Amino acid sequence: MEKINQVKVMFITLLGGTGSFLVQLLGGWTTDLNTLLIFMGVDFITGLMIAAIWKKSGKSESGALNSISAWKGLCRKGASLLVVLISYRLDVTLHVDYIKTAVIIAFIANEGISIVENLGVMGVPLPTVITKAIDVLKEKSTEGE
Repeated sequence: MEKINQVKVMFITLLGGTGSFLVQLLGGWTTDLNTLLIFMGVDFITGLMIAAIWKKSGKSESGALNSISAWKGLCRKGASLLVVLISYRLDVTLHVDYIKTAVIIAFIANEGISIVENLGVMGVPLPTVITKAIDVLKEKSTEGE
């Protein structure tokens, strides 16, 4: 039993250290980053629900759950986080503090649109305040262009 506890502690320590390192690469744990990760998770879960239950996914030919499509979706989200990493490094290099925030807002808007579409396929009614908030995010993400 003692060996199991040692392995458990070692695993949790390794997981925590890795997570801490990755968050540091992204510029620290900010409210914006937290929101983006939550939106990414909700989008992924609702996408899986559409494919598995409603079988109306636009990501596969049959509309059903497809492991390749799910893997591609996770890879796209990972690539988005790499863009956040790059934008943070640009902030540091250029001694500014807005590039990462603008990039995260753009990705939050994109994820929000996808979530709204997914919920629409499910028939879940959305309060107008949510769709208006996503519109505001879209506007903010294009202000710097």
